[in-house]
Amino acid sequence: MTDEVDEITALLGYGTEFEGKLIFKGAVRIDGKFKGEIMSEDTLIIGEDAVVEAQIKAGTVIVKGGKVIGDIIAKDIVEIHTPGQLKGNITAKSLYIDRGVIFEGECKMVSSPETEK
Repeated sequence: MTDEVDEITALLGYGTEFEGKLIFKGAVRIDGKFKGEIMSEDTLIIGEDAVVEAQIKAGTVIVKGGKVIGDIIAKDIVEIHTPGQLKGNITAKSLYIDRGVIFEGECKMVSSPETEK
């Protein structure tokens, strides 16, 4: 598992809703609702109460217990912690899933997700 991220550069807090395209550097945490597309070379953290409907491309994706609907492509690692839910496919170099997580989709482990089609 990845160590806790030291500094969050942006936060979409609980009770917040956003629809669109999110492109960022650093670490971003989503605790509210997000719908759209997320792209970054860095870390995305999805909090316990978050609901994310998005196609996600990031360096690292950490689901701390929220619900994700959509595919995840991670350059490094995807972590899904209890009581997280993911309905979508994962393409990543490394994967960690807690016991009790709901995962409905397919997983492809690759050395470099950018080279996969």
